[in-house]
Amino acid sequence: MNNQSRRDFLVKTGYGLGGLAVSGLLPSGGIFSSAMAADLVDPLAPKQPHFPAKVKSVIWLHMDGAPSTLDLYDYKPELIKLAGQEIPKSFMEGIKEGVRGGTGKLFATNRTWKQHGESGAWFSDLLPNLSQHADKIAFIKSSVTIGATHNISILKLNTGDLNPGRPSLGAWVQYALGTANPDLPAYVVLYNDKKEPTGGSINWSSGFLPAVYQGAAFRPGDSPILFLDRPELVAASQQRGALDLLKRLNEQSGARYPEDTELKARNQSYALADRMQTTAPEAVDLKKESDATKELYGLNDEGSKSYGETLLRARRLVERGVRFIQVISGPQEVAGDSRNWDGHTNLEENHSKHARAVDKPIAGLLADLKDRGLLDSTLVVWTSEFGRTSYGQSGNGRDHNPWGYTQWLAGGGVKAGTTYGATDEIGLQVADKSLAVDTYDLHATVLQLMGLDHLKTTFLHNGRSERPTVVYGKVIKELIA
Repeated sequence: MNNQSRRDFLVKTGYGLGGLAVSGLLPSGGIFSSAMAADLVDPLAPKQPHFPAKVKSVIWLHMDGAPSTLDLYDYKPELIKLAGQEIPKSFMEGIKEGVRGGTGKLFATNRTWKQHGESGAWFSDLLPNLSQHADKIAFIKSSVTIGATHNISILKLNTGDLNPGRPSLGAWVQYALGTANPDLPAYVVLYNDKKEPTGGSINWSSGFLPAVYQGAAFRPGDSPILFLDRPELVAASQQRGALDLLKRLNEQSGARYPEDTELKARNQSYALADRMQTTAPEAVDLKKESDATKELYGLNDEGSKSYGETLLRARRLVERGVRFIQVISGPQEVAGDSRNWDGHTNLEENHSKHARAVDKPIAGLLADLKDRGLLDSTLVVWTSEFGRTSYGQSGNGRDHNPWGYTQWLAGGGVKAGTTYGATDEIGLQVADKSLAVDTYDLHATVLQLMGLDHLKTTFLHNGRSERPTVVYGKVIKELIA
């Protein structure tokens, strides 16, 4: 049996947490370069940032399906005034006919708008709880992206590319910084749906980085980690014996091939999986949280309970040193094809239910992080794959809009209470193109806050020095305190 097939055998014949669950934590064969070998004896060991970091952890809130930020944060009196009329041609300049879909008349929903906080930020009545935290938030109102289909734009949001194969931002963070808690994954994905979110695991993939850096997906419910428990007929002593055997075999092979650091990294992965059987259940267990905390996150309301539980778990993971937590919003029972924020039809009903699901939990998260002294060391990012159009679709919905929409940051290192950029008078396109913020720029800014220079965060792949922002990206310094 050759060396490679021996490794395949060990992975494929493992069982319980030592097999299936760990497969997502293992480095893939042949991907390490000899130049990096000395640094990858333990690929999850803590690493120093390029400069002092402003935050230790990121909670990345992806609003799946793309909400209309026109109906949440971007108050446009001119759109309300012109609603029902044909869109003036001047607003469509630069948008190609083939990518804008069917253009209906300008559409305004029945929203009430108010300014909040000392910053005077605008919020609609869909976000009564989050609006109370206006002065914690830095808005990006000049967001743009490429593509206007969900899977493609979600992939770009997470990996910076339109095609599969590149690492997600969380994988880059784990690769560059290692883990702050050796008993938990440094990169965790949370979602409150019974099935995998839109686009699937390619959105938390390690891409061409070693597989040890990909995200570990935690499902909703009382048992969020697949294969965490031993199989029913396998005793603890049997599992321990199997893991010890795997360790000895890898160590023996490692002694013959000391330059092959993959074997040592593999042993670290098995050890992490073994430790997770003790630490992970406690990390995601909400039973010990107080009634007041549960209410803060909206767990007392069926409309927000599921997402609230997900964000409460995110806070518990931040407390335990998890570096990057990717949270994907889940479904609501609404009419038609509206399991997420994708409001092509019945936008009023769709957004009312989805906003109710996330408003109190996100407000609760910001308040809870602040009260526990964690907001200064945590970056919260509210984002989506694109926005929605100023013109209507199907009479009562909105189409996809990659030309101008809102995202926001809150937490450590952020210049809270500020707004960067703006859309035009009807909220369709970025008003000043020099202030446009693409996915690459958002990624570069997040990395900067974590102490990483996106130009120096590199990995040698196929003879090319790759980085998270591909060949683009600029740090939006105006957002950094």
